[in-house]
Amino acid sequence: MRFFLNVFIFFLVFNVFSQEIPDFAAVDSLYREDQFYFGITYNDLQNRLPGVSQNKFTPSFSLGFLRDMPVNKNRTVAIAAGIGYSINNYNQNILISETNGIPEYSAIPSENDFDKNKLTLHYIDAPIEFRWRTSTPESHIFWRIYTGVKISYLVYDRSKYIDGQEKIIVTGNKDLNKLQYGAYIAAGRNTWNIYAYYGLNPIFKSAKLNNEDIDMNSLNLGLMFYIL
Repeated sequence: MRFFLNVFIFFLVFNVFSQEIPDFAAVDSLYREDQFYFGITYNDLQNRLPGVSQNKFTPSFSLGFLRDMPVNKNRTVAIAAGIGYSINNYNQNILISETNGIPEYSAIPSENDFDKNKLTLHYIDAPIEFRWRTSTPESHIFWRIYTGVKISYLVYDRSKYIDGQEKIIVTGNKDLNKLQYGAYIAAGRNTWNIYAYYGLNPIFKSAKLNNEDIDMNSLNLGLMFYIL
């Protein structure tokens, strides 16, 4: 009997407290789409010199946070700014070596067999974008087109070459541009979005291959995921 009495008192108290809990489901007409983002892309090198090619598929990654600032009453148009981190990988046939601390560049002949030749670049990113979307206060599932510019600062770099006989690793390459900037667009619905970025300045600032400037820039194509 005491058990049933305790159960009755528990549900009575629970019911009283549940009636006092405020309604958090009320519509928020001043909502913001502050979002974490995560991207995965394939990096295609543009403006390659003759004889320079890419090989293998190596994904690159980016992640960060964007602060949303609506600019119209319906909050379907906004400006967003944020901070992020990205890792860009390039599998290609430019061998980067070093003599007395000075980087040297040569093209790996197509008949040469090697295990890996990858350039990896780590950046701190500062994106700022213009946003259009079909969002409403009642739903976070909507169509979007976000476009903007991204400024990136190089914090770490490594090139790595491996074949059956040797391994060559170069870090802190002074020929690389410390500052990168480019334009991008992301479009889609809900979490999944198609993403494209085009670098507006070269990856290298002062590197030569066969006495010609290496003026390659990057085109990134892939997917961007936005998470509230």
